Amino acid sequence: MQNQLEGIVIRARPYGETNKIVTLFTREAGKITCMAKGAKKPASRLAAITQPFTHGTFSIYKGKGMGTIQHGDPLESLRHIREDIMATAHASYITELIDRLTEQDEPQPVVYEMLYQALHAIDEGYDPEAITLFVEWKMLPYAGLTPTLHQCANCGATEGEFAFSFQELGFLCHRCFEIDRYIIRLSPAMVKVIRTLFFVPIERVGSLKLKKESKLLLKQIVRTIYEEQAGIRLKSRSFLEQIERTPEFFPNKEEPPKDE
Repeated sequence: MQNQLEGIVIRARPYGETNKIVTLFTREAGKITCMAKGAKKPASRLAAITQPFTHGTFSIYKGKGMGTIQHGDPLESLRHIREDIMATAHASYITELIDRLTEQDEPQPVVYEMLYQALHAIDEGYDPEAITLFVEWKMLPYAGLTPTLHQCANCGATEGEFAFSFQELGFLCHRCFEIDRYIIRLSPAMVKVIRTLFFVPIERVGSLKLKKESKLLLKQIVRTIYEEQAGIRLKSRSFLEQIERTPEFFPNKEEPPKDE
Protein backbone atom coordinates (compact mmCIF):
# COMPACT_ATOMS: atom_id res chain seq x y z
CA MET A 1 0.00 0.00 0.00
CA GLN A 2 1.33 3.44 -0.97
CA ASN A 3 0.56 6.59 1.02
CA GLN A 4 1.23 10.23 0.27
CA LEU A 5 2.09 12.01 3.54
CA GLU A 6 3.15 15.53 4.51
CA GLY A 7 5.91 15.45 7.08
CA ILE A 8 9.11 16.79 8.60
CA VAL A 9 12.34 14.79 8.91
CA ILE A 10 13.15 14.65 12.62
CA ARG A 11 15.91 12.01 12.46
CA ALA A 12 18.03 10.28 9.84
CA ARG A 13 20.74 7.72 10.46
CA PRO A 14 22.93 5.62 8.14
CA TYR A 15 21.98 2.03 7.42
CA GLY A 16 24.57 0.04 5.56
CA GLU A 17 26.73 1.67 2.93
CA THR A 18 24.08 3.50 0.93
CA ASN A 19 20.79 3.59 2.85
CA LYS A 20 19.23 5.69 5.60
CA ILE A 21 16.62 4.99 8.24
CA VAL A 22 14.50 8.13 8.40
CA THR A 23 12.05 9.17 11.11
CA LEU A 24 9.31 11.46 9.86
CA PHE A 25 6.75 13.34 11.90
CA THR A 26 3.76 13.47 9.58
CA ARG A 27 0.57 15.49 9.62
CA GLU A 28 -1.64 12.50 8.87
CA ALA A 29 -0.01 9.53 10.63
CA GLY A 30 2.18 10.97 13.39
CA LYS A 31 5.69 9.60 13.81
CA ILE A 32 6.75 6.92 11.35
CA THR A 33 10.11 5.30 10.58
CA CYS A 34 11.01 4.40 6.99
CA MET A 35 13.85 3.05 4.91
CA ALA A 36 15.29 5.38 2.28
CA LYS A 37 17.22 3.12 -0.08
CA GLY A 38 20.28 4.67 -1.66
CA ALA A 39 19.73 8.00 0.13
CA LYS A 40 23.39 8.23 1.22
CA LYS A 41 24.50 8.46 -2.41
CA PRO A 42 25.05 12.13 -3.33
CA ALA A 43 23.27 11.66 -6.68
CA SER A 44 20.26 9.92 -5.12
CA ARG A 45 16.86 11.57 -5.64
CA LEU A 46 16.25 10.91 -1.93
CA ALA A 47 19.48 12.56 -0.66
CA ALA A 48 18.05 16.08 -0.23
CA ILE A 49 14.54 15.14 0.92
CA THR A 50 15.91 13.01 3.78
CA GLN A 51 18.03 15.78 5.34
CA PRO A 52 17.03 16.67 8.94
CA PHE A 53 14.39 19.41 9.32
CA THR A 54 13.23 19.08 5.68
CA HIS A 55 9.49 19.67 5.29
CA GLY A 56 7.99 17.85 2.34
CA THR A 57 5.53 15.38 0.91
CA PHE A 58 6.61 11.76 0.95
CA SER A 59 5.38 8.81 -1.08
CA ILE A 60 5.73 5.82 1.22
CA TYR A 61 5.19 2.16 0.42
CA LYS A 62 4.03 0.26 3.50
CA GLY A 63 4.11 -3.52 3.55
CA LYS A 64 4.28 -5.78 6.58
CA GLY A 65 7.43 -4.26 8.07
CA MET A 66 9.08 -0.87 7.90
CA GLY A 67 7.81 1.48 5.22
CA THR A 68 9.99 2.57 2.31
CA ILE A 69 10.26 6.11 0.99
CA GLN A 70 9.68 5.83 -2.76
CA HIS A 71 9.75 9.52 -3.60
CA GLY A 72 9.69 12.93 -1.92
CA ASP A 73 9.05 16.54 -2.88
CA PRO A 74 10.38 19.33 -0.64
CA LEU A 75 7.93 22.00 0.46
CA GLU A 76 10.57 23.98 2.38
CA SER A 77 14.20 23.16 3.12
CA LEU A 78 14.34 25.36 6.26
CA ARG A 79 17.79 26.26 5.08
CA HIS A 80 18.61 28.83 7.78
CA ILE A 81 18.34 26.11 10.44
CA ARG A 82 21.02 24.02 8.75
CA GLU A 83 23.30 27.01 8.07
CA ASP A 84 23.23 28.59 11.55
CA ILE A 85 24.80 26.56 14.35
CA MET A 86 22.59 28.05 17.08
CA ALA A 87 19.44 27.37 15.04
CA THR A 88 20.68 23.83 14.33
CA ALA A 89 21.31 23.13 18.02
CA HIS A 90 17.85 24.29 19.09
CA ALA A 91 16.05 22.53 16.24
CA SER A 92 17.93 19.31 17.05
CA TYR A 93 16.89 19.56 20.68
CA ILE A 94 13.23 20.17 19.74
CA THR A 95 13.09 17.26 17.31
CA GLU A 96 14.81 14.89 19.75
CA LEU A 97 12.40 15.88 22.52
CA ILE A 98 9.36 15.27 20.30
CA ASP A 99 10.86 12.00 19.06
CA ARG A 100 11.45 10.84 22.65
CA LEU A 101 7.96 11.72 23.89
CA THR A 102 5.77 10.40 21.07
CA GLU A 103 4.82 6.89 20.00
CA GLN A 104 5.14 5.39 16.53
CA ASP A 105 2.13 5.40 14.19
CA GLU A 106 -0.06 7.55 16.43
CA PRO A 107 -1.60 10.59 14.73
CA GLN A 108 -0.69 13.68 16.77
CA PRO A 109 -1.99 16.71 14.81
CA VAL A 110 -1.41 19.11 17.72
CA VAL A 111 2.23 18.05 18.09
CA TYR A 112 2.75 18.17 14.33
CA GLU A 113 1.43 21.72 14.16
CA MET A 114 3.62 22.78 17.09
CA LEU A 115 6.71 21.22 15.46
CA TYR A 116 5.86 22.89 12.15
CA GLN A 117 5.34 26.31 13.75
CA ALA A 118 8.44 26.02 15.97
CA LEU A 119 10.84 25.09 13.16
CA HIS A 120 9.43 27.75 10.87
CA ALA A 121 9.76 30.38 13.61
CA ILE A 122 13.43 29.44 14.14
CA ASP A 123 14.01 29.44 10.38
CA GLU A 124 12.49 32.92 10.13
CA GLY A 125 14.89 34.29 12.73
CA TYR A 126 12.79 34.39 15.89
CA ASP A 127 14.61 33.76 19.19
CA PRO A 128 15.42 30.02 19.12
CA GLU A 129 15.77 29.88 22.93
CA ALA A 130 12.25 31.24 23.43
CA ILE A 131 10.84 28.85 20.81
CA THR A 132 12.61 25.89 22.45
CA LEU A 133 11.25 26.87 25.87
CA PHE A 134 7.77 26.99 24.40
CA VAL A 135 8.09 23.43 23.07
CA GLU A 136 9.62 22.15 26.33
CA TRP A 137 6.73 23.47 28.44
CA LYS A 138 4.11 22.35 25.91
CA MET A 139 5.47 18.77 25.75
CA LEU A 140 5.38 18.13 29.52
CA PRO A 141 1.97 16.36 29.39
CA TYR A 142 3.37 13.96 26.76
CA ALA A 143 5.94 12.95 29.40
CA GLY A 144 3.07 12.23 31.79
CA LEU A 145 3.62 15.49 33.68
CA THR A 146 0.93 18.16 33.89
CA PRO A 147 1.98 20.96 36.24
CA THR A 148 -0.65 22.95 38.12
CA LEU A 149 -0.21 26.46 36.78
CA HIS A 150 -3.69 28.00 36.80
CA GLN A 151 -3.95 27.98 40.62
CA CYS A 152 -2.10 27.01 43.79
CA ALA A 153 -1.35 23.27 43.67
CA ASN A 154 -2.08 22.99 47.40
CA CYS A 155 -5.03 25.21 48.27
CA GLY A 156 -6.42 26.16 44.86
CA ALA A 157 -6.01 29.93 45.33
CA THR A 158 -5.81 31.93 42.11
CA GLU A 159 -4.63 35.24 43.62
CA GLY A 160 -1.50 36.20 45.50
CA GLU A 161 2.24 35.80 45.17
CA PHE A 162 3.35 32.54 43.56
CA ALA A 163 6.41 30.31 43.57
CA PHE A 164 7.23 27.12 41.67
CA SER A 165 7.38 23.88 43.63
CA PHE A 166 8.99 20.75 42.17
CA GLN A 167 7.54 18.78 45.08
CA GLU A 168 3.97 19.79 44.16
CA LEU A 169 4.71 20.08 40.42
CA GLY A 170 3.21 23.50 40.05
CA PHE A 171 2.61 26.87 41.62
CA LEU A 172 2.22 27.44 45.33
CA CYS A 173 0.68 30.67 46.62
CA HIS A 174 2.32 32.65 49.44
CA ARG A 175 -0.07 31.06 51.95
CA CYS A 176 1.41 27.63 51.19
CA PHE A 177 5.12 28.41 50.78
CA GLU A 178 5.99 26.59 54.00
CA ILE A 179 5.03 23.14 52.65
CA ASP A 180 8.08 23.13 50.33
CA ARG A 181 11.38 24.59 51.53
CA TYR A 182 12.88 24.48 48.02
CA ILE A 183 10.40 26.69 46.18
CA ILE A 184 11.53 29.09 43.45
CA ARG A 185 9.84 32.46 43.99
CA LEU A 186 8.47 34.09 40.86
CA SER A 187 7.61 37.64 39.89
CA PRO A 188 4.07 38.24 38.57
CA ALA A 189 5.61 38.73 35.10
CA MET A 190 7.34 35.34 35.29
CA VAL A 191 4.11 33.63 36.39
CA LYS A 192 2.44 35.14 33.32
CA VAL A 193 5.25 33.99 31.00
CA ILE A 194 5.10 30.39 32.30
CA ARG A 195 1.33 30.30 31.82
CA THR A 196 1.74 31.70 28.30
CA LEU A 197 4.33 29.05 27.39
CA PHE A 198 2.13 26.24 28.71
CA PHE A 199 -1.39 27.30 27.75
CA VAL A 200 -1.23 29.56 24.68
CA PRO A 201 -0.92 28.04 21.16
CA ILE A 202 2.39 28.88 19.53
CA GLU A 203 0.82 30.83 16.67
CA ARG A 204 -0.75 33.21 19.20
CA VAL A 205 2.48 33.88 21.08
CA GLY A 206 4.07 35.83 18.22
CA SER A 207 7.64 37.01 18.54
CA LEU A 208 8.07 36.30 22.24
CA LYS A 209 10.89 38.42 23.72
CA LEU A 210 12.49 37.28 26.96
CA LYS A 211 15.39 38.64 28.97
CA LYS A 212 18.44 36.42 29.34
CA GLU A 213 17.86 36.03 33.10
CA SER A 214 14.26 34.99 32.49
CA LYS A 215 15.27 32.35 29.97
CA LEU A 216 17.85 30.91 32.36
CA LEU A 217 15.25 30.55 35.13
CA LEU A 218 12.63 29.06 32.78
CA LYS A 219 15.15 26.51 31.47
CA GLN A 220 16.24 25.62 35.00
CA ILE A 221 12.67 24.86 36.03
CA VAL A 222 11.48 22.91 32.99
CA ARG A 223 14.66 20.88 32.51
CA THR A 224 14.76 19.95 36.18
CA ILE A 225 11.19 18.64 35.79
CA TYR A 226 12.19 16.50 32.81
CA GLU A 227 15.31 15.17 34.54
CA GLU A 228 14.04 14.54 38.06
CA GLN A 229 10.42 13.58 37.41
CA ALA A 230 10.56 11.96 33.97
CA GLY A 231 14.18 10.76 33.96
CA ILE A 232 14.78 12.43 30.59
CA ARG A 233 18.05 14.03 29.57
CA LEU A 234 18.54 14.34 25.84
CA LYS A 235 21.82 13.80 23.97
CA SER A 236 21.30 17.05 22.07
CA ARG A 237 21.04 19.00 25.33
CA SER A 238 24.79 18.74 26.01
CA PHE A 239 25.60 20.18 22.59
CA LEU A 240 22.97 22.90 23.01
CA GLU A 241 24.33 23.93 26.41
CA GLN A 242 27.90 23.97 25.08
CA ILE A 243 26.82 26.30 22.25
CA GLU A 244 24.92 28.55 24.68
CA ARG A 245 28.01 28.87 26.90
CA THR A 246 30.19 29.97 23.98
CA PRO A 247 30.05 33.80 23.76
CA GLU A 248 31.03 34.07 20.10
CA PHE A 249 27.77 32.41 19.09
CA PHE A 250 25.67 35.21 20.61
CA PRO A 251 24.90 38.44 18.77
CA ASN A 252 26.53 41.53 20.29
CA LYS A 253 23.37 43.29 21.33
CA GLU A 254 21.24 43.60 24.41
CA GLU A 255 17.92 41.79 24.46
CA PRO A 256 14.96 44.08 25.13
CA PRO A 257 13.34 43.51 28.55
CA LYS A 258 9.88 42.76 27.13
CA ASP A 259 8.71 40.16 29.66
CA GLU A 260 8.67 42.44 32.70
